[in-house]
Amino acid sequence: MSSVRSYINKFGLPRIIIGLFLVSLFVAGPFFGVRTDMSINDVLVRFGMNAILVLSMVPMIQSGCGLNFGIPVGLIAGLIGAVMSLEFNLTGMTGIAAAMGIAIVAAIILGYGYGLLLNRVKGDEMIIATYVGYSIVFFMNVMWIILPFRNPSSVQGFKGEGLRATISVEDYWIHAISDILKIKINDNFTIPLGMFLFFALMSLIVWGFFKTKIGTAITAVGSNPEYARASGINVNKMRTISVILSTIIAAIGMIVYQQSFGFIQMFGAPLAFMFPSVAAVLLGGASVNKASITNVVIGTLLYQGIVTMTPSVINSAINIDVSETLRLIVSNGMIVYALTRKGR
Repeated sequence: MSSVRSYINKFGLPRIIIGLFLVSLFVAGPFFGVRTDMSINDVLVRFGMNAILVLSMVPMIQSGCGLNFGIPVGLIAGLIGAVMSLEFNLTGMTGIAAAMGIAIVAAIILGYGYGLLLNRVKGDEMIIATYVGYSIVFFMNVMWIILPFRNPSSVQGFKGEGLRATISVEDYWIHAISDILKIKINDNFTIPLGMFLFFALMSLIVWGFFKTKIGTAITAVGSNPEYARASGINVNKMRTISVILSTIIAAIGMIVYQQSFGFIQMFGAPLAFMFPSVAAVLLGGASVNKASITNVVIGTLLYQGIVTMTPSVINSAINIDVSETLRLIVSNGMIVYALTRKGR
């Protein structure tokens, strides 16, 4: 009995409850006309699309900067890389590589400024990060209109100036990563192995980085900044590096999401990724000062499973669309739950 209680405490009662609830949805789905193979396929695809965005939370959490509510900073860098790739009319993996290269440069610049700001507001990082996320999105809403983009696929047709709210990448690099070594089971079930392999590569890079001297120093800063400072570690520098790394990963994750979704979503779209990414890493067992890749994998699977299956099953059962309400309950509920345990 004690071993069972110890396992529950270690894994977390909320995650066990949500996991059992997710299993029950898969079991109940066929009784309401929801195909199991399509449901599993949707969960796997959404996992591949969102996992790298959730992974971007890890460096900032590990450095003590808290949950990255400013993830739109990295997403904006990803959008810059994506639209510039289209501006150069690049296709396939060449277009993806160019988009990521430009996005990384933009992420380093934006992440550096973001990190300097967070170093000046220690203790209130998550609050300020939220303001930063909203501010950069609204600032770029203006820039997307006035910057001189010329690609007919990107600009608004009636005037030929300013970017569209939604830009298709179908003729450029749609599924360029997803289709790598993809496994097609049937018409309703295709495993996007390329996205999983790319996520594994990114996870390996993050894991390897935290085994280096700089990565260890970042973890030390997050665990005990006073001890780290006494050991000769430049706390502000380590925090800035972690913010830049988080911003780079978010930018890359945005491009992976776009190539799978088939569209580049502009203007206010980056704000839609803020709370789901935070909720997913918390659901996986992370706290505001400690996170791991395991938390990312578990949290993304559970979160995407819930937001995919719950609307499908309940909507089919009661013929009422409650998908958005359920998504908000899961996202904000997990954030509130985690923040109330900040001191543990």
